[in-house]
Amino acid sequence: MGISRRAAEQLISEGRVRVDGAVAQLGTKVDPDLARIEADGVPLPAAQEEKVYVMLNKPVGYVTTMKDEQGRKTVSDLVADVGVRVYPVGRLDLNSEGLLIMTNDGELANMLTHPSFERKKTYRVWVRGNTASGLSRLQEPMELDGRPLKKPQVRLITDRGDSASFDITIHEGRNRQIRRMCEIAGLTVTRLVRTAEGGVSLGRLEKGKWRRLTESELRVLRGE
Repeated sequence: MGISRRAAEQLISEGRVRVDGAVAQLGTKVDPDLARIEADGVPLPAAQEEKVYVMLNKPVGYVTTMKDEQGRKTVSDLVADVGVRVYPVGRLDLNSEGLLIMTNDGELANMLTHPSFERKKTYRVWVRGNTASGLSRLQEPMELDGRPLKKPQVRLITDRGDSASFDITIHEGRNRQIRRMCEIAGLTVTRLVRTAEGGVSLGRLEKGKWRRLTESELRVLRGE
């Protein structure tokens, strides 16, 4: 039932609105999600929380949880001014950084994290070690926890012999997957940044800052 504030006040002043069975009074404060509100005997639907979708550029040193028992900084500290409580979709470990989608839309969160949807994630990775053999090994069949991984896409960015940077795109979201893949390949990760997820890119968003996702980005994430 969509009516203006003035019309609502008129209904209340005429005694036509009841809250939990009692006639409402102007100025009475109620929780629309908990109280039973009726206008002319017709129940009003409970107000639904606005669905909010943001992209955060997570810095190193923050854990991807809403609260940490060890007292470490959390990503919730960085989005405290969003206006509603939003939750991280997936994870980036303490020493990883980059794109982290946060929302209060459980349906979209499930779509982005459930393995059946196979959402691509791209990371910029800086490593040390025998980079030639390591990068070759990354593109060979691998297993984690006894389960095979889908072949990643690897694109070399810089190569200085004992150090390199590259973009790697994966389809799964196993725990610490990129770092563990690099360990198997004999490479030591020195920096790890998620730059894209599900077709949405981090772009030039400043580290530690967030912004709302655009309608076009949401359509891409939903696969529309």
